Amino acid sequence: MTTTTQTSPGTAKATTASAPRKTLGEMTFSTLNYAVFLLLVVICAYPFYYLIINSVSANDVSALGDVRLFPVGFHLSNFEQVFQLNGLPLAAAISVARTVIGTVATVLASAFLGFMFTQDRMWGRRFWYRFVVVTMYFSAGLIPMFIIMKNLGLTNNFWVYVLPFVVQPFFIVLVKTYVEGMPRELQEAAEVDGAGVLRTFFMIYLPNMTPILATVAIFAAVTQWNSFQDTLIYITDQSLYTLQYLLYMFINQANSLAMAAQNAGGNLSSIADAASTQTPTSIRMTVSVIVILPIIFISPLFQRYFVKGIMLGAVKG
Repeated sequence: MTTTTQTSPGTAKATTASAPRKTLGEMTFSTLNYAVFLLLVVICAYPFYYLIINSVSANDVSALGDVRLFPVGFHLSNFEQVFQLNGLPLAAAISVARTVIGTVATVLASAFLGFMFTQDRMWGRRFWYRFVVVTMYFSAGLIPMFIIMKNLGLTNNFWVYVLPFVVQPFFIVLVKTYVEGMPRELQEAAEVDGAGVLRTFFMIYLPNMTPILATVAIFAAVTQWNSFQDTLIYITDQSLYTLQYLLYMFINQANSLAMAAQNAGGNLSSIADAASTQTPTSIRMTVSVIVILPIIFISPLFQRYFVKGIMLGAVKG
């Protein structure tokens, strides 16, 4: 026998009215909490805002450091001059290609090695894992690295941007720790159905690594996009220059131009006129905005995976 209990409207109102209200201390804490986090947001966002307003302000004013809250003498000539650099489209394509290919290669290698280092059947698993991790603490140095790259034929080669960054011990440690936290029954069920190691990895584990792989992808993409020292060391072919290296050269040229104009005084009016259109400060601001904008737009897409991946992939005591 089923008994149905009906609640009268008056009872519902009484129940709603009896809901606990926040105390004065709780409201004060919430207000202070929101205020502190709002202040942190402003502190983190202001440097990017500062770069943007200085890049579109009058160059002489920005050089004096008088632009702080709002643009002064708004103009876009700085961006126009940067975008007119010779070889800029090719350099941008090289940077995008190295970022995409390098990130994909790093993510796949980190995922596979992190998975394999959890497999007891892997020959010498403990030795190879320690062999990889120890490279986090010891490095051969610049000259031996250059000799190795030259002997491998990677100087003036696009793959010098990708291959040295494929195996990253820190990422492998993150993925390994994440895999160890996944249910072992997944692999056992796959092996009962006849799946081998590769099929288990690609069909079972890889689709369930999204949070940690997104975290690795963010780190790898930012590193690849911002890197220019490998171009400075290994590349002399201008067709392989990256966007960051091209802008780095542009900044150096602008600094040299400003120094030449200062030393020339009124004797070289052409140099002085050219230097007056842009200053080293305005160029640094403009170049910084161009370099960081892609990262600012891409990072929020992976942000929801980032914290979860870091927490789940952290080394547990």
